[in-house]
Parts: sequence; structure tokens; C-alpha cells
Amino acid sequence: MSVDRGKEPAEHGSSGDPPPSPSRYESQKRRDWNTFGQYLRNLRPPVHIFQCNSNHVLEFLRYLDQFGKTKVHLQGCIFYGQPEPPAPCACPLRQAWGSLDSLIGRLRAAYEENGGSPESNPFATSVIRVYLREVKECQAKARGIPYKKKKKATKGGEDSSST
Repeated sequence: MSVDRGKEPAEHGSSGDPPPSPSRYESQKRRDWNTFGQYLRNLRPPVHIFQCNSNHVLEFLRYLDQFGKTKVHLQGCIFYGQPEPPAPCACPLRQAWGSLDSLIGRLRAAYEENGGSPESNPFATSVIRVYLREVKECQAKARGIPYKKKKKATKGGEDSSST
């Protein structure tokens, strides 16, 4: 019979301790980075991750739409503009704007963490920002949900509508 002797708490970084598990965000960022890398490798011809550009990123975002779970009504649909339609329709499922926005944020960070320069980051281009804004507006109109622009704070830290 062995005796379990209490171990004194080890300091972080000692060789016997397992590294702390990554946060949910870090795990998701790594998964997203690996998924994007796999997507680029499956292109014909394959594209190295540091040779990709904003067009590859846009193609990836459109590719992901097929796995979306958000109903986005088309302009011809009788439920276009209704936040809670009373019946099903044949409109496509898409990736939600918020999911795409978060994904781009994680990939933008991962690109630079993996050695890419901020100046050449394909996830940080104006083309991607415009695409995300268009998706947001399109989905808002299709669901009848107005997105209001946030008011910019004045130098005093209060917005202009508080007077």
C-alpha cells in the first residue's frame, strides 16, 4: 500500500507541471487559424497562408456560408424584413454577421501572432471591413432589425445627446 504524500505547490514554469490550458478564445483562434490554413491548402493550386490576400479571405467567408444557421430572407420573400416570420420559407441559411466579425478578429490576431506583418494582414484590409458592413446591413434589412450607429464620444467622455 503506497502512501500519498502531499506535494508542495510548485511554481509556475517548473518542468513537471502541465502548461495551463488555453482560454476558450485562444482555443477558438487556433482552430480558426488551422481551418483557414486547411482551406488554403485545399485550393487548386494551394496557397501558402502568408501568400494569401483579401480575395482569399472573402472566398473563405463565402465558403463558410454553406454551414450557416441564420435564415437570411431574400428581397423577393414574403417574410423579408420581418424579425420573426410566422412560417418557414426557402430562403438560404447563412453565417451570422456577428460570427463572421468575430472570426475575422481572431484570424487577424492569429495572422500577426504567427509571424505575419500588420501591414500585409489580409484580414485587416478595408475590403474585408466593407464586406462585413455589407453583410451586417443586408442581414439587418432581411430581418427588419435596424442597427444604429454608436455615437462617438466627445472629448469630455460624454456623447453629444446627453445635454
